[in-house]
Amino acid sequence: MSSTENGAIAAIPATQHNHFNDDGLLRYGRMLIDGEWVDAASGETFEALYPGSGTTIARVALGGTGDVDRAVAAARRALEGSWSKINGAERGRILWKIADLMEQHIDELAELETLNNGKPILESRRVDLPQSIACFRYYAGWAGKATGETIEPDARANALAFTLREPVGVCGQIIPWNFPIQMATWKIAPALACGNTVVIKPAEQTSLSILRLGELLLEAGVPAGVVNIVTGYGHTAGAAMVAHPGIDKIAFTGSVEVGKIIMREAASSLKKVTLELGGKSPNIVFADADLEMAAKVALGGIFFNQGQMCTAGSRILIQRSARDRFMETLSTRAAKMTTGDPLDPKTRMGSLVSQDQMERVLGYIGKGREEGATLVAGGERVGTSGYFVQPTVFDAVTSEMTIAQEEIFGPVASVLTFEDEADAVRIANDSRFGLAAGVWTGSVGTALRTARALKAGTVWVNTYNMTDNALPFGGYKESGFGRELGAAALDMYTQTKTVWVDLA
Repeated sequence: MSSTENGAIAAIPATQHNHFNDDGLLRYGRMLIDGEWVDAASGETFEALYPGSGTTIARVALGGTGDVDRAVAAARRALEGSWSKINGAERGRILWKIADLMEQHIDELAELETLNNGKPILESRRVDLPQSIACFRYYAGWAGKATGETIEPDARANALAFTLREPVGVCGQIIPWNFPIQMATWKIAPALACGNTVVIKPAEQTSLSILRLGELLLEAGVPAGVVNIVTGYGHTAGAAMVAHPGIDKIAFTGSVEVGKIIMREAASSLKKVTLELGGKSPNIVFADADLEMAAKVALGGIFFNQGQMCTAGSRILIQRSARDRFMETLSTRAAKMTTGDPLDPKTRMGSLVSQDQMERVLGYIGKGREEGATLVAGGERVGTSGYFVQPTVFDAVTSEMTIAQEEIFGPVASVLTFEDEADAVRIANDSRFGLAAGVWTGSVGTALRTARALKAGTVWVNTYNMTDNALPFGGYKESGFGRELGAAALDMYTQTKTVWVDLA
């Protein structure tokens, strides 16, 4: 945290929008419960930082068990009251209005995202916000279309049977800090499209853009209590949500360790749970690929968002016969990449989200050196203000090394070498994770065989890290279960009721 000697909080970065209170801090910080902006019941707050300098930029309500109780009660009243009377077509209109308002305020939302997360403003403005807006529009089209079926019973029965798709109920949604507004959108939009109500907890590191989104939800006509935002720590507010008997479903994106805790705790009330957890994604480059393009995209696959992505292509697998040519391009390009001020539109690599995350990443870099990997680019902290780490590439990595097995969640690429297709699949699948993978080849057969053999929820061929709101997203193995996006998400936010009518 940046502060003066007398304890006054240092000035925050210059911005383009009117985010500020009279004290010079961002005005966002109160929680949204039952359509009202409220302080925590305890009156306590915590500080939000700008990762580009470590400066305090806001004080945010420190929600706890009592605040979760209030939010769940509001969500339940709305579920059984005003929201239940709004049909799918009207829900769709509200979702579309949310998207319109986000589009009108896109520059402001992008700036808040960068201020609180440290990612380059270019990424916030041109990637995260447009995709989030498109997500609300996609699910606006689905509202009211999660339909049931008419099913003919056994011939001996003179009956009519059909199914209904109904909302799951009150949905607790716990959001990560790497893509705050986009991950919130992925959960809020399908939940509302299907008629659910929501209690959402942003990551404590990144509450601000989601709080601004809450204002836009109300402006768009979302009734009081339908979406509630409780800010605070995971071990208090988040844990209270998971344990709460009034919450019917938990949707969580975050670490494997926390995901396992949520599964255990949710078992006490048999909540429905969907988990999108970590990754250690392999990006496989065969010798017959366009090596120049593969190297360029592989660097984007690991260094986009400073490597703070569950889908980061952190294991780059290169076929031995093409290794020297590929590494020359990869290491040269990596060495030219630099970090910069996240609020500068020219910056392509910003800051890590926090000092804790920076120290975690630097610890893994140290571990890679200790275990014998060859450092070919980066490896150091940048400057003393903010949480910047150089884009880092290790060569001569083997599967048993820590940096090849554990999720670093930072700008660190591990390059491994393989002999043939079978060897590539063996190395790629030698992981407890299974979220995503990439395959680079000029052979259709190689691409399709490898894609089928990989244990991953998404496989990209001759590209990397592409998503679309119409395509399901989720993982295998310890990367979690359930799917977000696409029609598949509707199954996560509805339950099926069978109705049998005796016609005798």
